[in-house]
Amino acid sequence: MVFLVSCREGHRLQALYLELIRGWRMGSFAFVKYLRPLFGHQLPRQSVPAALRRKDHPNVQLYCTSKEKRLPEAQSRKSSQREEPAFPKSVFAAGTAKRTAEFLKRRAGTGTDPEQAGGLSRDRASFRGEIPEGPLSAPEWRKLKESSSRPERFEVRMMALMLAAEADVNIAKSLLAYVAVEKGEVPYMLLLRYLALCVSGGHHSEVLDTYDVMRRCFKALDSGAYSLLIKGFSQTERWREALVMLEEIKKVIMPSPRNYGDAIAGAFLHGDGETGWMLYGELLALGLTPNQDTWQCLFENAGTEHQQRHRLADVLTYMRENQVYPEEPLARSIKAWFESLPDEKWRGRFSSVDSSGRCRGCRAELESIELTEEEYAQLRHRVMTDVIEGRDVFNKTTPEELESFKSFVKKSPAFDVIVDGLNVASVSPKGPKSQTLLAVVSELRDQGLNVLVLGRKHMLRPSWNWDRHDIHQIRQKSLCFFTENISEDDPFLLYAALHSGNHCNFVSRDLMRDHKACLPDGATRRLFFKWQRGHQLVVQGYVPGKKVRFQRALRCDTVIQSSGAAWHIPYDEDGAERSTYEVPQRWLCLTKEQQ
Repeated sequence: MVFLVSCREGHRLQALYLELIRGWRMGSFAFVKYLRPLFGHQLPRQSVPAALRRKDHPNVQLYCTSKEKRLPEAQSRKSSQREEPAFPKSVFAAGTAKRTAEFLKRRAGTGTDPEQAGGLSRDRASFRGEIPEGPLSAPEWRKLKESSSRPERFEVRMMALMLAAEADVNIAKSLLAYVAVEKGEVPYMLLLRYLALCVSGGHHSEVLDTYDVMRRCFKALDSGAYSLLIKGFSQTERWREALVMLEEIKKVIMPSPRNYGDAIAGAFLHGDGETGWMLYGELLALGLTPNQDTWQCLFENAGTEHQQRHRLADVLTYMRENQVYPEEPLARSIKAWFESLPDEKWRGRFSSVDSSGRCRGCRAELESIELTEEEYAQLRHRVMTDVIEGRDVFNKTTPEELESFKSFVKKSPAFDVIVDGLNVASVSPKGPKSQTLLAVVSELRDQGLNVLVLGRKHMLRPSWNWDRHDIHQIRQKSLCFFTENISEDDPFLLYAALHSGNHCNFVSRDLMRDHKACLPDGATRRLFFKWQRGHQLVVQGYVPGKKVRFQRALRCDTVIQSSGAAWHIPYDEDGAERSTYEVPQRWLCLTKEQQ
């Protein structure tokens, strides 16, 4: 279930729901005899009903023609200091996919209608409008249920609304009391949602009492209940019991990163850092990726001793090697930790990177996005093996066609740029497709580049979209290879680009996600993504008759990096929505003053 909540508590609420749904398997249980231990600590000993009344600026490098002039360095630096976007947004810049989707919806007149979003777009205040202002008696709950449009799910829905609205826990208690008196038992799912309400609201004593009740009623609890209890117990003096619950979960399924994160937070909160680090190491050993809250807990509580510095540096190294980007709250905690080091003078600032790959904060040149010879050889081998010659390659082409293309490429001089002909020809909705493709090929050829155009054989048949004269000129300005109409041209593009060498770029709007998914491991997929961001050109808003411009990714690699006296950490801004193939545009710049 998703609620439109802008604050971080909304994400925690969603996580609680996921944990609850993940483990719910059980039915209901007789509840009345156990109600007093649950509520008796703060309510008078009387009848049950009576007792329960109570951005910023993405930066891309234009693929300039020889006729274009770059800004003088001084002028370029002056404009960069204003933090104004001097270049069109990259296809890999965070938020581009969302902006593109919204633009296409507006153009098609199919923007999201708030009324169609149903209950998911409602804010917390609207949920509270359906919840009683205070605890109700059993007759009052009965009357409210009778007026409900769906009385068969009244109790569960009402508890869900309370959880979404973060309602007063005493209202939830009165609902449980009504159910217990009315039915003689409380459904397990209803109790779990009550537990989730207590955990999310920080009602520690209610969490402890609910656990005591559930333990009496059941020989064993499910993983969903344990997940909620681990989070609740970790915030109390009984936090070590959360470690026992973690072991109970292991008997059934692998604990989630959030289970470990809650236990780690409990250890650090109560001064047992060594247990926290032990749990963190166990989490990594299981191949799980820690949550952002877990890393934030480490930077805020681990301290600044020499051993802790090494451990936290290892955290940053892990994030670099796995291409994980911190969210803004974590970035601020990292900044605060560096600035708190007593014997080192670190200065942190939030910055961005200019089109030349330099940090706007300290003017340092960041790591190049170009692959090393070793990385390139590794990537080329894996792509050739797993993508070009993979098990399903002949669903996309034929053995004869693939061998013919390999022979064609080997006999040709190394290419400087590969053009996905059909993809590029479709970038402009105006004019014949062949006209657009010819303009792009001509622009590349005018730069003195050796161009390969990949197309399909239907492009050779004269039509309004494929003008015979345009195709003739394209074949004069470049080498062309036309595949069968049913063939997929991406494997051919990748083969030609990687065979030509690390200097070779390719022009396409296709983000190659399917092909990246064919690669065998995360490290190789990250290497492919790095190569793609450094070599893929995208035609920028072409209009027939106008100059063709290309955009490409930054010259620097968007990854956590350190040079000893400086750290540069790309991070996701608050509220930013980034697709998996996009990279952040904001950076945390940390520099150490020389002693």
